[in-house]
Amino acid sequence: MKVIVTGVTGMVGEGVMHECLLDSSIEEVLVVGRRPSGFSHPKLKELVAPDMFDLSAIESNLSGYDACYFCLGVSSIGMSEEDYRHITYDLTMNFAKTLLSRNPAMSFCYVSGKSTDGSENGKLMWARVKGKTENDLIKLGFKQAFAFRPGIMEPTLGLKNTLKGYKFLSWLIPILRVIYPSGISTLAAVGRAMINVTRHGYPKQVMEVADIKAAASNE
Repeated sequence: MKVIVTGVTGMVGEGVMHECLLDSSIEEVLVVGRRPSGFSHPKLKELVAPDMFDLSAIESNLSGYDACYFCLGVSSIGMSEEDYRHITYDLTMNFAKTLLSRNPAMSFCYVSGKSTDGSENGKLMWARVKGKTENDLIKLGFKQAFAFRPGIMEPTLGLKNTLKGYKFLSWLIPILRVIYPSGISTLAAVGRAMINVTRHGYPKQVMEVADIKAAASNE
């Protein structure tokens, strides 16, 4: 397979990229981002798009891919709904539509978040926006489209973009595995699950933590 990964300068994107680079069935990983990632690997290619809303300069290089693992995202803290929607919904849909026009048989995996509001009518602004993004991506026409809703993710050791909060709270992970199993997985499992649903499909398009764990083990 040849796959595209976004958001590799963040924790989730780097973790997903890491799993793709380890997987012998993936021959090429193309990372797309606003700035150079700083990563190097024989299977890795990179395209820089300073304005992710304008892909015209790189669009011709986005053909021939089997999957996109879209891990780009921002926190809603301190943002208006209009601004958050623009970055979260508009940017994602623009990227997805561009890829679909070039790769009609592509699978698309979108990193959403636990407690996302699929009804689009709840009280939490971020959850409504994420819910609309999930819903519209699934309806867009990809061969397969999945919304991933990871909760707490145990970091992959050795990666450089692990969030500081995870580093400070690493001692809590074993406890959370016992008392909150429905809300915790590993970052590696998220990456493995994306690869496996691309290969084998999955009966649900909205994937909660339990689904991510199940798909990750379905080699």
